[in-house]
Amino acid sequence: MTPTETLIETLTAQSPPVRRRFRPLKLASLWLSLAAGILLLLAIEHGVRPDLAARLAERDFALSLAAALVTGVLACIACLFASLPDRSRLWLLLPVPSLLVWVSGIGHGCLTHWVAFDAGAVTLGESLRCFSTLLLVSLPLSALMLLLLRHAAWLRPRAVTLMAGLAVAGLTSAAMALLHPLDATLMVLLWNVGAALLVVAAEALLGARLMAWFAGQMAR
Repeated sequence: MTPTETLIETLTAQSPPVRRRFRPLKLASLWLSLAAGILLLLAIEHGVRPDLAARLAERDFALSLAAALVTGVLACIACLFASLPDRSRLWLLLPVPSLLVWVSGIGHGCLTHWVAFDAGAVTLGESLRCFSTLLLVSLPLSALMLLLLRHAAWLRPRAVTLMAGLAVAGLTSAAMALLHPLDATLMVLLWNVGAALLVVAAEALLGARLMAWFAGQMAR
């Protein structure tokens, strides 16, 4: 029988080096930097909504915008901390207070104006423009978040996935509020949190094999 000390030395010599993971706050800073960069580019290309200054002076609008931003930031931090095995699940409660404030002011604007009739002609409505902005913001943020969370495939996949969807939804909603005159909160939640729910449902139906395959693909 091989002595324990020899076995340990053999395994140590043959094992590949372990890369030190970045801390959750550093990963959150990376993700939030991407969000800020996307918003800046869209603001340069698209321009902010023409009534932004007036709307920011309104208490309800300013509170809803701040709550969406805070929810996105806190949900990002929460899912990155909760994805680690040595961190408590209580991190998942971090964005709950701001989330309650945010959803309390949900409107339906961008769900009801897909086509506009201008001088007898049918044109694209503001809803379609909202949706295109939603995709431009949420898709790259979702892709980066999946990359950052690839190691969490075996650990709290459902809760972490939902929290990641909430993080994307919060910052996307804030971007929409700054760029478009219609309230797109409901559309943003349906798209981002709905996508997260689909991932959770797939994981529940197909089991851990789906998450293991995903983790293997992302680790390559």
